Amino acid sequence: MDVLTTAITNAVRSQEQPTKTVLSSLLAIQDKIGYIPKESMEVVSLEIPNTTVNDVWAVASFYPNFKFEEPAKCNIEICWGPTCHIAGAMEIFEEAFESLDITEEGRTQNGEIELGFNTCLGACAQAPVVAIDHHLIGRVTKSLLKNKIEGLK
Repeated sequence: MDVLTTAITNAVRSQEQPTKTVLSSLLAIQDKIGYIPKESMEVVSLEIPNTTVNDVWAVASFYPNFKFEEPAKCNIEICWGPTCHIAGAMEIFEEAFESLDITEEGRTQNGEIELGFNTCLGACAQAPVVAIDHHLIGRVTKSLLKNKIEGLK
């Protein structure tokens, strides 16, 4: 068994609740590894009785929060909710694109930073809002974001 398959198996088996399900197993894998590798489908199907690989894929693909590729080292989310939009989120997007040298949401060329849009980060009073690795930054300006991104490189 290779290192990744061992890590997946350990994540599934280390669940503490008495009843293990496909969903709880996928959550455990993503919590431990950071994403759900394709090898997870077979491991979960073997660990959960009466479950097929197709059953596991059906659950995994249903929930949008599951990630199927290794995450970037840093994730930046820019709020695009109505309040942030009115407060200047478009300028923040433009600065992010320029500072990261990308033209749309996604990963930088080296794959180290991922930029995404979020419909609401829940801090409207601080608009515009950016989250860097889930840490909220409010009242973001172009220069503040540029400095934060430079610090990540």
